[in-house]
Amino acid sequence: MAALNSRGGGRRRRAMNEINMVPFIDVMLVLLIIFMVSAPLITTATIDVPTVGKARQAESRKIDVQVALDGSMKLASEGNERSITLKELAANVRAAQAGDAQVPVVIAADRNVKYDTVVKVMDTLQRAGIQRVGLSVKAGG
Repeated sequence: MAALNSRGGGRRRRAMNEINMVPFIDVMLVLLIIFMVSAPLITTATIDVPTVGKARQAESRKIDVQVALDGSMKLASEGNERSITLKELAANVRAAQAGDAQVPVVIAADRNVKYDTVVKVMDTLQRAGIQRVGLSVKAGG
C-alpha cells in the first residue's frame, strides 16, 4: 500500500470530458461589443481619381498621322496630305517638324484598325525621337 500512496494517493482524478463554454462566450460577447462600438468610428478611404479638365487651346501647328482600316497611312500637316508607308513615317514627320521638336504628332486611327498597327506607328515615332505623340479621340456623347 505504501506504493500506492507514493504515487499520489489512492484517489485518481478522472479526465474531464466536458469543455466549459462560459468563458469562451464571455470573450466573444466582449469582442462583439468592441467591434460594434468601433465600426462607426472607422472612416472609409477616399480615392483620388484623376479627372480630365478642359483642354488648352488647340495647337495651331500639328502633324496628323491617319491610319486607315487597311493599314495604309496618310501624313497631314499645314494643308498638305500625302500617303506614306511605315518606313517613311519617321523621316517625313521630322521633315514636317522642320527642326521644331515641340510640334505635336497626333495619330488618328479608325476604330476597327488592329491595335498592333497603331502600336507600330507609335513605336516608330518613339524610336525616331519624336517627343510629343498623342492619340486623337472622338468625344463621346
